[in-house]
Order: sequence, then C-alpha cells, then structure tokens
Amino acid sequence: MLRNMERMLALHFAPELRFFLPPRHRHETVHLKADSTSTLGHHVQSLGVPLTEVGTLRVDGHDTPPSHIPAPGETVDVLPVPHPQPLPFDHTRFLLDVHLGTLARRLRLLGVDTAYDNDRDDPSLYRQANAEERVLLTRDRGLLSRSGLLAGGHVRQDKPADQLREVLQRFAPPLRPWTRCLACNGELSHVSKEEVREGLEPGTRANYDAFARCDSCGRVYWPGAHHSRLAQIVRQAQDMVSSRPDPT
Repeated sequence: MLRNMERMLALHFAPELRFFLPPRHRHETVHLKADSTSTLGHHVQSLGVPLTEVGTLRVDGHDTPPSHIPAPGETVDVLPVPHPQPLPFDHTRFLLDVHLGTLARRLRLLGVDTAYDNDRDDPSLYRQANAEERVLLTRDRGLLSRSGLLAGGHVRQDKPADQLREVLQRFAPPLRPWTRCLACNGELSHVSKEEVREGLEPGTRANYDAFARCDSCGRVYWPGAHHSRLAQIVRQAQDMVSSRPDPT
C-alpha cells in the first residue's frame, strides 16, 4: 500500500474549488496516478476544475506552471484566483454565453463592455473571446476547459442579482452607468427631444425631456417606467464598488 501511494500524485484543492470536483473527490486531498506524459494542468482539468478558476499551482511549495509534468510523490496545492482577478489584457470586457442574457443587460446598464448573442455555439464563443480579448463568462465547464482560452470565468450563482455581484467582486470592472445600449452594447449619446421627436409616442413626448440614443443601433432611451428599478441596480453596484477594500 505504501509503495502504491509513492507512485501517486497528491492534489490539495482549496475549499473554493471543491465545488467543481465530483462528489467522491470533494475532500481536501485527491490522489491520482502520476505518469510521464500528462501535464499538471491536464490532471486538474480531468477532475472537473477549469484552469480559468485556478490562480496558483504550487508543487512541493513552489509555484509551478500548468505545463509541468508532475512526478510520483509530488504534492500539489491548487489555489483559487484572487479577487479582484488580474487579467492578461489592459482592459476589462466580457463575452457571455446564451444562458446569461439578464446578466449581460445588467452589466451593460453599468456601462461595462459586454458582448452577448442568444444564438452562438461554443466554437464561435471561444474564437470571439480570444479575438476581441474578452473574458468569457459561462456556466459551462467544458467551454472554459478549451485549450488556449485567454481568459474566462465560471458563473456559479443562479439569480441575476447574485451573478452580477459575483462578477463585480471577481473582476472589478470600471463602472460607467447609463452609457451603453442594453440591446446591442453600443455606446449612448445624449440627444435633444427634437432629434428623436418623430419616433416617440405622444405620451413620451409630453412627459419626458431627457433622451439618449445608441450610436450603433439607433435605439432611443429615456427615464421611463422601469427607471427606478434600474437606478436601484446601479446604486447597489456603486455602493458595492465603493466599499471594496483598496488593493494598495
């Protein structure tokens, strides 16, 4: 038995990452048979943990890249990404999969550059995320485990409000509320009532004076019946950001 253990690789997963493990492995240490060909990253992902969710791999106390070929008897600490998470880009913008439409609209409400289409397959999402240097947000672990994905994040929460809080805490994107189109992600420009009068309903013309128009799709916005609910979402997000500890 001792000889068999000497041929094994011991992986210690941080509590935050055990969510991804199969139920039989949801304990502190997982033992796997080491071989001479599989990388450390392959071993981690074979257990269901996408590398996008891993911050540091530490082998026998030393930080080690996912490309490392582990030797029998090594001990690996698998640590989560820090919050806020550093990105390989000098900007923070997102691409969301088909199941995160409400989250996409809320991020756009906050002025966060957020691409979303309700009819995209996995290969096209992968290509767009890398080509446009976007963080791919999804609940699909398989999509996040694709080789070569530059940046991604698994959204764990179910409710849109909780999903938004999760993304803001993890990635800390700059907020510019009321500057993006909720429908297409285009940038909004303030316009006068006269510029958009012909497209307005009589009641809207009579009751509202502040308007914005999307530079991309031409959609017109004004502080209508849903404004108070949207304003509450914005206030809560701003309050959360302002209460975030200073990383310095």
